Formats: sequence, structure tokens, C-alpha cells
Amino acid sequence: MRETHTAVVLFVGDRAYKLKKPVDLGFLDYSSLEARWAACEKEVALNRRFAPDAYLGVGTFQAPGGEEAEPLVVMRRMPADRRLSRLVREGEDVRDDLRSIARLLATRHAEARRTPQVDAEGTRDALASRWEASFAQVRALAEEMPVPDGLEEVEERVRRYLAGRDPLFVARVEQQRIVDGHGDLLAEDVFCLDDGPRILDCLEFDDRLRYVDGLDDAAFLAMDLEALDAPESAAFFLARYGEFSGDPAPVSLRHHYVAYRAFVRAKVSLIQARQGAPGAEVAARRLTSMTRRHLRTSAVGLTLVGGLPGSGKSTLAGALADRLGMTLLSSDRLRKELADIPAEQSAAAPFGEGLYSPAWTAKTYAALLERAAALLSRGESVVLDATWSDAEQREAARRVAERGSADLVELHCQVPEAVTRARLAGRDAGVSDADLGVALAMAEREAVWAEALPVDTDGPLERAVTVALAAMRPHGADPLLFRPPYMEPD
Repeated sequence: MRETHTAVVLFVGDRAYKLKKPVDLGFLDYSSLEARWAACEKEVALNRRFAPDAYLGVGTFQAPGGEEAEPLVVMRRMPADRRLSRLVREGEDVRDDLRSIARLLATRHAEARRTPQVDAEGTRDALASRWEASFAQVRALAEEMPVPDGLEEVEERVRRYLAGRDPLFVARVEQQRIVDGHGDLLAEDVFCLDDGPRILDCLEFDDRLRYVDGLDDAAFLAMDLEALDAPESAAFFLARYGEFSGDPAPVSLRHHYVAYRAFVRAKVSLIQARQGAPGAEVAARRLTSMTRRHLRTSAVGLTLVGGLPGSGKSTLAGALADRLGMTLLSSDRLRKELADIPAEQSAAAPFGEGLYSPAWTAKTYAALLERAAALLSRGESVVLDATWSDAEQREAARRVAERGSADLVELHCQVPEAVTRARLAGRDAGVSDADLGVALAMAEREAVWAEALPVDTDGPLERAVTVALAAMRPHGADPLLFRPPYMEPD
């Protein structure tokens, strides 16, 4: 027998029988026989989406004397040694199983019903409401017992992310990413059988909690895998889900949903700790720490990488974008795109003339910031590669970051003039048209950039990258990035 706060499960031979307790917990009410019948029937119908042959139907038992029959869910008993949680704890290679689980989940999401009621739960405001409800519950618990450190940071980061991301969530609804999903995808309830996975025990007592972004549904299992000390498996699973679902979700949203699921579990652990459950307080601290890590990584950022021609700014900007999965926008490329000429075609001109006149430069920077603002609102972090020698242009970038609730980092690449001369003398024709004369003229007019972090780029690239990353990721190493392509080990 196994018992939860809402049910008793009896294991007899190759069957499992699940009875609903006659309880009223506020968020669910099984106190009447009719309610228990409805709950059993609904549980079977919903779970057959993920494990059709495991849920055999609704049966009854009845005492002698003509009492009304009590309903119970009749299930095929799953082999305990094939639980995903057990396999992970024992160090088994579960990549093939995770691939199959991701495929099954993506398939069921594709087939799931879409209605206005389902879509309504995928909006930014609906997600914000769920976060705020959890914050309120944890604050109430804090009046009775110690709670983990860092809750203020969690609240601040959640609100900041959601404040600037409404277009992202609007797009998710328009892309039909909101589904009637599983809602409670724990590794404990997944069984890895030879003929494919069986996913049990979906959330059935509140439809709204099951109406989620498909990525949010998948993030539940990713969070649980990370909680089982298997972050690489978590990243692998989310990457496979992204492939099978064709979901181009930004990295920030993946981390945000994992953080959300970790915080909900932390809240549940705190409730269990109040009830005296052993280990629950430690679990709450670990899950809160996981929440903070993923929220820090989900933070949307705007990074300005500037400097004179020959300073190595484009090389550094490209390296940072690659390292962190950010979108790179280059003023040199955009300038030529606006002029409708190939990026590699020369548009060389004396300083301040041709495509480099003040009017063209203003047009280029305006377009650069417009594109950056659109990307930030959709959850994409951006690196802007430009000289940023004009103070007004830098101030305009700060306003874009503020409106987009994005973390701004300003980096100023610097090298001795002799290095600039040597680099420009040996530079092949390419996207940048600046020669030494242009660089020297710009140096005479360059405004002081006191807000920027100076980065010495006269040396190994990795050294400059390390300095820049310390400013962009002040909290240290990030959790494993949940973004495709996730390379499988040989």
C-alpha cells in the first residue's frame, strides 16, 4: 500500500487499485461519492493520453449489506525497477529513454486540444498570477517557520523578467504553444519499458494548472532530473523536446520555466517541512537555490561591445555571443544591409562621408537599437557590436535596456595605438571599411565612456572573454544551458 494526502493505492499482483480519500482540501473536494466517481473517471480519461494500456478503467468495491459501491481506478502495475527516478539514481544511461519520453510528450502536445480557455492560461499575466500566488503562500509560511534565503531575489527577478516580455508570451499563444498537458511530470511517475515509456498520474483536480505552455510542461521533468543531480540529462531532455516539438523558444524562457517548477516544488517542500516530514527543509533550500540559479541565467541582457576600429571589439562580441547563446547584431553589417549592398562589398569613404556620414550613422544606430528592443521583448539576449563612440547613442541604448527590463553591460575594448596600426595595416577587405585614417579621426572625437568596463584586447582572446564574462555573469558559472544543439557524448 502507498498513501498520499488524497488517495490510497493498493498493489495486488499485476494490478494497482487507487481509491480517492473522502477529503475536502479546499483546492479539491472528494467528500461526496459523486465527486469521487467523477474524479476517478476523469483520471482514467486524462492519463490514457500518456499511458493508454496502463489505465484499465474504473472499478468498484462494495461491502456486504447493500452499501453503495466505492469507485477506484484500476491500473496495470508498473515494474518498480523501471522507474525513471530509480534509473537516474542508479546511474543508468537513460538517453534513449529520455528521447522517447520527449517524443511522446511532444506528440501528445501536438494532439492536445486548443481552446480560448487553454490559451488564457498561457499569457504573461496568468503566469505572473501563478508566481504571485506561490510568493504569497511562502510569505505566509515564513510567519510560522524559517524559510530559505534568497526569496526577495527570486521575487525581484521574476517580476523583472515578466515585465519586459509580453510580446514573447503573446507569440507563444499565437504559435499555439499552450496545451492541455500533463501538469505534474515527475521522474517518479515515468516508467521506461522496452516498448516505450509510460507516463502516469497527470494533474486532474484543476484543469487550469494543466493548461500550460508545452515547454513549461517539459520543464517540470527537466527540473526534477536536475533535482536528482542529473543536470546533463535535464538539458538533454529539453533539447530533444525542442527538436520533436519544433519549438524555437529562447534560452531565457527555458530557464524561467525550470525556475518556476523548482519554486513550486520548494513551496511544497516547505509545507511538508511544517508537517514534520524528514528532509523537507533541506529539499526546500536546494530547490530555492535551483530557482535562483535559473532565474539568474534567464535574465535578458543587452551588452554593448564598443571600441575603435582595430580594437578587437567584433572578435570579442562574436565570442561572447557564441559562449552565451546571445544574438549578435553588428553595426557594420546592418549599415550595408540598410544600403542594400553585400556585407563584404567595400563602401570605404573618408571619415564622416558616404555610408559613414552622420546621417547614415544615426540611421544605422537607430535600426540597431530597434532590432535589439524587439529581440529583448521576445526573451533574446543581445550583443551589439559597434564603436559606441557617441555618448548620445550610448544613452539611447540604456533607454532600450530599461524599457525592455534587460540587464545592461557596457564593454570598451582598448589596445595601444601601435597595436591598432599593426592590425589595420594587415586587415583584409571585409565587413568593416575602416582604415587607419578613419580610426585616428574617430579617436580624436571619441567621447569619454566612464560607464563602460575597459577590456584590454591586446592579448589572448580567452583572457578578454574571461574579463567580459565576469561582468555579464557576476554570479559565476551558469547551470547547463538548455538550448539546442545539445551535443550527445560519444
